[in-house]
Amino acid sequence: MRKYFITGLLILVPLAITFWVLHAIISTMDQSLLLLPEQWRPEAVFGFRVPGLGAVLTVLIIFVTGLLTRNFVGNYVVKAWEGLLNRIPIVNSIYSSVKQVSDTLFSSSGNAFRKAVLIEYPRQGSWSIGFLTGVPGGDVVNHLQGDYVSVYVPTTPNPTSGFFLMVPKKDAIELDMSVDAALKYIVSMGVVAPEHLPTDKK
Repeated sequence: MRKYFITGLLILVPLAITFWVLHAIISTMDQSLLLLPEQWRPEAVFGFRVPGLGAVLTVLIIFVTGLLTRNFVGNYVVKAWEGLLNRIPIVNSIYSSVKQVSDTLFSSSGNAFRKAVLIEYPRQGSWSIGFLTGVPGGDVVNHLQGDYVSVYVPTTPNPTSGFFLMVPKKDAIELDMSVDAALKYIVSMGVVAPEHLPTDKK
């Protein structure tokens, strides 16, 4: 009975969590329907709520926004809007910080979270997997001797929290492992191990 119960848990728990996460995401995205006039909402048109329609609308808004801002006029409007936000106290610091992080993470030209590395942390003889986020900047550079890299070491099993470290470049071992595989390895607490790749003995 115990084995059957555990087997059932192993099958149903991942499915339940997956559906719960999808439901939370879709429910949140469905809030975009509030942007529509009341007479255009599914309840008024069809007489009932259509789950997922807000998610489609959200994706469409994101796509259209990206399409419009790629041309000269759209780019000018975005710069004017950003200039206005930068003149508002408190708002400018929040917006600029969030924009810098989002540009680094989502830009195709950015280097954040492009490589998984192995570093000796939190003590000598113990190793952790981290992700390269760039190089130190500002006044920090004046106090570091040699080449350093910035590394984010996520916690397990919640990778949204972690530690930001600046380590010597020679001490960060680049792994022949995708970021997705490294995240799965961390979130699963080492249970879901990535495929073993043979290394050159030399």
